[in-house]
Amino acid sequence: MTTTESRLPNPAVLIPELKDIGGALFKATGNGTVPQATISLVQLRAGQIVGSTYLTVLHTGNLRRAGVAEESITAVASWRDAPYFTAAERVALELVESVLTPNPAGERVPDELYARASGQYDDKALATLIMAIGQVCFFLPLALIGKPLPGVSPAEQWRP
Repeated sequence: MTTTESRLPNPAVLIPELKDIGGALFKATGNGTVPQATISLVQLRAGQIVGSTYLTVLHTGNLRRAGVAEESITAVASWRDAPYFTAAERVALELVESVLTPNPAGERVPDELYARASGQYDDKALATLIMAIGQVCFFLPLALIGKPLPGVSPAEQWRP
């Protein structure tokens, strides 16, 4: 069965404040302290972890438009043993996995991981990276529950 519309009416119409929230998150993560490609890699990994086709298609497209090598995009799911990522990108991917994946052996983000992250990013960049993870997590429920159509812009798919 082919779906031609999202399950949820346009959330920006239902909750007008969503435009302001989304805009503020975009501005906060776009402050230039973390490369946009790194943010998109992290957000792609988040979409993969939660199983959202909408988010994986969205962030894969963002990475392609940014000129990121296809090998890097493809290897996000298996980043731990892929040779395509910098140390900063690796720690960013590890952070998003730690936040979104339960750790039965202890805390999700141990001190050792935080220390490695702070070795790659200054305080503002690390806070920006944390906001980028929060940004994608903010939109996860809309992607999973509202189920927007992959590859279709919000303006094209959400009914008024």
